[in-house]
Amino acid sequence: MRNKLSRSLIVSFVLLSAGCELINQPDRSANAKSVIEQQQKPNIVVIFADDLGYGDIESFGAEGIRTPNIDKIGEEGFVSRDFFIPANVCSPSRASLLTGRYPMRNGIPVAKNPMSHKHIDSHFGLHPDEITIPEMLKPAGYKSLMVGKWHLGLKEKGSHPLDAGFDEYVGLEGNFYKAPKNSVKYPYLKENDDLYRGRTISEVDIDLEKVTEIYTNEVVSFIEREKDGPFFVYFAHNIVHSPHRPSKQFKGTSEKGRYGDFIHEMDYSTGRVLKALKDHGLEDNTLVIFTSDNGANFAGSNGELNGRKYTTMEGGHIVPALFKWPGVIPAGQDSSITMTSMDIFPILAEIAGAELPSDRKLDGVNTLNILRGKSLNSPHDVLYYYNGTNLQAIRKGRWKLHLPRTIADQPFWHENSSGGRVHTEVAQNMLFDLKTDRGEKVDVANLHPDIVASFDADIQYAREELGDVHQIGRDQRVPPMENPQKIDRWWVKKKKKYFDNI
Repeated sequence: MRNKLSRSLIVSFVLLSAGCELINQPDRSANAKSVIEQQQKPNIVVIFADDLGYGDIESFGAEGIRTPNIDKIGEEGFVSRDFFIPANVCSPSRASLLTGRYPMRNGIPVAKNPMSHKHIDSHFGLHPDEITIPEMLKPAGYKSLMVGKWHLGLKEKGSHPLDAGFDEYVGLEGNFYKAPKNSVKYPYLKENDDLYRGRTISEVDIDLEKVTEIYTNEVVSFIEREKDGPFFVYFAHNIVHSPHRPSKQFKGTSEKGRYGDFIHEMDYSTGRVLKALKDHGLEDNTLVIFTSDNGANFAGSNGELNGRKYTTMEGGHIVPALFKWPGVIPAGQDSSITMTSMDIFPILAEIAGAELPSDRKLDGVNTLNILRGKSLNSPHDVLYYYNGTNLQAIRKGRWKLHLPRTIADQPFWHENSSGGRVHTEVAQNMLFDLKTDRGEKVDVANLHPDIVASFDADIQYAREELGDVHQIGRDQRVPPMENPQKIDRWWVKKKKKYFDNI
């Protein structure tokens, strides 16, 4: 460990179906216990979509988009309809997935953003002292591959995927941007369209249309090479983050334009990965997880949920999640039990026989028994919703309390916002009953003052433990910048201290 441990509907159907020959699997849940007890280390594949909303795949209500391969994961396993991501933007959600910790705790509360001169100094990354999934799995004998969008610091010392425990890496630094040729106006976009292999640029100014096939080929090749396992694959798509540029064979295949076409390409890619596992006899001993980093932006759909990416409404934080592991996870489960992306860390430790870190707080909980259908109770009594470093909402069961906030409290992605940013400013507490109003449309705070008051201790705990926009928490890893919400300039001394001894 680092320092420590594709035109016509027919063509579309053919392409989407050719991805993999999926068949219904018998329910072998009776063997679940023996699989784990025999300590047969399973392979692990995590497919992480980018900006895919709650209503963007068929099994979650999407119209005009077909996702048979993605949906099959849930049909043959477990569908989670209350899957919480502890951030509403890219970088923090990725850091939390990999560390099992809230963004305020792991030091990545805001997204890296090279698109503005003002934010040119957002050069921070995942701290080397954070323990990641591949680092945790390595002593248990796992070989790890990271493919796709990293967005946690590629050039920052100690933050590269290879520094974060991955044995192999192929992907883009972050979001895909292409600066005008020969322009000196956008020097900070340099290399955001370059494909990396390990620490080296393998292709300069790559077309985004080529990226998904390259990623998928890499995963399929890795599965073949490492079929004797165990292995861990983290496949972080650039789909469906803008720009929406599906490869040629998928263009015009959906009823939702390039956005839907892009999702079709991701579904095809998913089918190829699943087929590779089956072809090599690995299907029964592989846990496959599919989810998204945050809710959809304006082009997508968050279904019944209000709000979008960038907001602390449910549409920003609740995403589709599907799990499959034949023989361990019974097929056909459709669940509304609350789980989080942070749970993936301890779940993987359990199934791999790996040791959890004992020197830090993990916010994820081992929810394997929920996946196995052996528990109906969520261990998550309280969930904290941050927008950057601003604590904006807290959820306890059916109740969600939104806290007062001002424009000044907001992260940089709200600076030029107009419309669609639901409840950017809140003058007083708002309470929503998610059991009857999952869209968060009816504020019932005045009807339930006792419930509002019951959040006081949770608010205090969050601020004291994790921090807030004007308060440093006792277990908060503060990024090396004067104001993380604005990313305006570095604190040179703090930057040096932050990366000391790497």
